[in-house]
Amino acid sequence: MYLFGRKLTRGRFEDGGVLYSYEQFSFQLRRIKVEKQFKYMPHIRTEIIAVNPVHPEPTAIERAAKLLRDGEVVVFPTETVYGLGAAAFQTAALERIFVAKGRPFNDPLIVHIAGEHELELLTTAIPEHAQRLAQVFWPGPLTLILPRGPRVPSLVTAGLETVAIRMPRHPVALALIRALGSPVAAPSANRFMHVSPTTAQHALADLAGRVPLILDGGPCQIGVESTVLDLCSEVPTILRPGGISLEALRSVLPHVQLPIQHKVPGRGEDVQAKKAPGQLLTHYAPTIPLLLFDGTDEAMRASMLAEMQRRSAQGERVGVLVADADVPVFQGTGSIIQTLGNAADPAEVAAALFAGLRALEEARVQVILCRNFGDRGLGLAIRDRLLKAAGGKIFGQD
Repeated sequence: MYLFGRKLTRGRFEDGGVLYSYEQFSFQLRRIKVEKQFKYMPHIRTEIIAVNPVHPEPTAIERAAKLLRDGEVVVFPTETVYGLGAAAFQTAALERIFVAKGRPFNDPLIVHIAGEHELELLTTAIPEHAQRLAQVFWPGPLTLILPRGPRVPSLVTAGLETVAIRMPRHPVALALIRALGSPVAAPSANRFMHVSPTTAQHALADLAGRVPLILDGGPCQIGVESTVLDLCSEVPTILRPGGISLEALRSVLPHVQLPIQHKVPGRGEDVQAKKAPGQLLTHYAPTIPLLLFDGTDEAMRASMLAEMQRRSAQGERVGVLVADADVPVFQGTGSIIQTLGNAADPAEVAAALFAGLRALEEARVQVILCRNFGDRGLGLAIRDRLLKAAGGKIFGQD
């Protein structure tokens, strides 16, 4: 396996060492080849500890913090999705994240903090508009892209000179960071490119035998990842829509730009380092094909029903991901119906989105037909996740 043009070696340690150890390499931005990067890893025992999501038990938090101090990884809840955390300044611990997820090194990590004073550990500059955003939206589901500080390992940033930082508002996440006494780097606690986890059971399904501990704080409130806002670009630009809406951001910074439209990548484009996670055209995807439909409610229902009937006639087991108002159209058709709630309430839909996708996976459908839910408020993040789950293709769009 090669990373940035240099051959890497793989090793295993038995007593508290890293699961996979690679020889030192330079993080110059070059092509990365990772097809067989994570083929093998030792199986470990995964324990789940239930914690109070509002007042987490100190004994459980300290147990998780000790694992992090010792260079291990821990799954913990946030208000967005469950995270797979490691101490942000321990390179060997960070490697465990990539191994457990099967994540390529060109996909950066978000560093989580518990107080604004920790920013000086991570960045060389805190511009005035970053301070304004932090005052309004932190703690909360907003990640800021800032200049990388010298202490931040290159493994966190994919070798780039920027770092992604956020302060979560979930009491368990904050308690864990404070108990560790240091920032925690954490992507979502799932296998790379799979549907994100919004419960401890989702994380266990993906990472059982790959992580030592999961803190179970119940379902995540928001259900989609944080908004990632690039403050190192000439104009503040959303790199990933998420839990803070475009409208909310523009109430503080009126010139925030919309996400840059995705283009179908050419060969090799997926190996370039990304400025923020969630930038691949295909991501957040179930293990079965998802077809995304757009248009008016009536047009989407008609197109989905026709496609469902066509596939059912071929013997396929079809799942539909819809709103409550769509359910009567599909009742009695033989499809597996999963509703995300009221289409007029994006917060309700977002909170149910990833759980709904996983439920249809577990129902062993062969294809998922899904409607669009608009692009206002959290609808922009929902659309982004569904578009990536569908590989960028939309039915019913001219």
